[in-house]
Amino acid sequence: MTEAVKPASTDTIKLTIGALGVVYGDIGTSPLYTIRECFHGTHAITPSPANVLGVLSLIAWSLTIVVTLKYLMFIMRADNRGEGGIFALLALIPLSDPRLSGRMRPVVVFAALLGASLLYGDGFITPSISVLSAIEGLEMATHAADSLILPLTCIVLLVLFILQHHGTEGIGKIFGPIMMIWFLTLAILGGRAILQNPHVLMAVNPVYAWRFFAENHFHGLIVLGAVVLCITGGEALYADMGHFGKSPIRFSWFFLVFPALLLNYMGQGALLLDHPELTHPFYGLSPRIVLFPMVILSTLATIIASQAMISGAFSLTRQALQLGYCPRVTIVHTSADTEGQIYIPEINWLMMVVCIGLVLIFRASSNLASAYGIAVTANMAITSLLYYCVATLTWHWPVYKAAPLVVLFLIFDVTYFGSNLLKILDGGWFPVMVAAIIVILMTAWKDGRAALYQKVRSTMLSMDTFIADVARRGVHRVKGTAVFMASSSNFTPPSLLHHYKHNKVLHEEVIFLTIQPEDIPVFPETDRLAFESMGQGFYRIIARYGFMETPNVPKIVDRAFRAKMIPHVPPISYYLGRETLLLTGNSKMSRWRLHIFAFLSRNSQSAVSYFGIPPGRVVELGGQIEL
Repeated sequence: MTEAVKPASTDTIKLTIGALGVVYGDIGTSPLYTIRECFHGTHAITPSPANVLGVLSLIAWSLTIVVTLKYLMFIMRADNRGEGGIFALLALIPLSDPRLSGRMRPVVVFAALLGASLLYGDGFITPSISVLSAIEGLEMATHAADSLILPLTCIVLLVLFILQHHGTEGIGKIFGPIMMIWFLTLAILGGRAILQNPHVLMAVNPVYAWRFFAENHFHGLIVLGAVVLCITGGEALYADMGHFGKSPIRFSWFFLVFPALLLNYMGQGALLLDHPELTHPFYGLSPRIVLFPMVILSTLATIIASQAMISGAFSLTRQALQLGYCPRVTIVHTSADTEGQIYIPEINWLMMVVCIGLVLIFRASSNLASAYGIAVTANMAITSLLYYCVATLTWHWPVYKAAPLVVLFLIFDVTYFGSNLLKILDGGWFPVMVAAIIVILMTAWKDGRAALYQKVRSTMLSMDTFIADVARRGVHRVKGTAVFMASSSNFTPPSLLHHYKHNKVLHEEVIFLTIQPEDIPVFPETDRLAFESMGQGFYRIIARYGFMETPNVPKIVDRAFRAKMIPHVPPISYYLGRETLLLTGNSKMSRWRLHIFAFLSRNSQSAVSYFGIPPGRVVELGGQIEL
């Protein structure tokens, strides 16, 4: 009995430490800039005792209601076979349910796409503001370093993105311990300041939050847009649930992260009560002798937070691709053991350019804070609405049970979102613009592929008809195996029709391979392949993949050979279709969206690279298609 318990306990501890480095990187570095932005930012409020206690009360209850109650206690219950995130939440909603009207279905899908797009906007800002705010601590040590802050920030970001192709498996092992040191440091520095002014602990009383709004009115709502910075990263709790599990994420929050954050925020408040002139209350907690080590530790913590957002963007892109909302991109697996460890160079270099550009344009973390928050709060509101759909349609909760809970969540979400809307002209336009562009690209790609399929579908023959025709004509067969990628498991792929039309021969064995995406994160390996012998040397294989997996065609074929689903007749050739689009047809899509689709199609990664097919064994056949 003892031996059986030990490994589970050890694994839980490892996962708990690992969660510190990935899940809590973003929210864990928020103390660097949240309090500073409230009292010394673009729309700062005077750091009077009443305002300090009011802001601290808002921070404490935001962390309690939004992170602890909403995400850890409720949203994390909505797991799709252990996985979380906006696409996992969408996959849980039965879109075919008659209780969901025909008008509401596209609205639900659009809301999920918008939520995912907003996460990209947040992902661009997080590395920029986190690293910049950490290095700004040099200002506390010496003003001679002022001119070095921007170059150092750009260098750190540049190195961070350049090293992405190595993957995070090796360096990830030290993420957790570093973040453990970080949170312990937050707690110690905050607790030290609280001991000097324990009066600050009165801020846990929500009455101070109420008085803050009663006294400051509209200005209090504007400051709430800065308070919300303390919960940025809350979505990561849900999105990374599949990597660590619910228990380690909850355990690390309740026993280390939550207490450390509260102590540090309260400590910064205690310091401001005695020294309201301090412009860097976070670094003000550090004794001057350890200021430089603290800047180094802060920079390491922000790099880890940035890494988590970058890895999240990679994962989100692959999910969108598998669900049909993104063109093929280069997916490099950086770990032989972990499926989730991937690197997407197109996304990496785009994020690098945008992040460094944001630093050079906004030039200060306080300016970037004005752009930060609107994407997070909008995404939180969308998550609450999708959670309601899951609760009522999937779990069959009665409305009287689900509605009060979701209304409570939305009161916070909508209030935070409304306060951040006031920052649109100060920089909040950036994540909104990013989200709008990404939604346009994703919907144009999805609708374009649907229109293209309908056009191609009209020229397809059923597989049964084609095979019967081959048997009747007595076509010459050559030795070897031909694998034809088929978008439909019932119709003959156009590439086979072109091959047969021009070459008048077929291989001895012909395999129709269909990659079928499923609305689950990871499809069970034992049920992945479905096989059917269709006679005359023709075989049909359907390979099912979840939206967090990347298919590899040679591995699929090899597994079918080893399972004796199909005879192994070398050599093997892979046939792919390639379409050239002509935008001169009568498609129902608008012209400008068709041009976007055509551009994405021309610049998407080749199927050869994406499916891992050896280039020397590929034959591409295609034609012109009018849309």
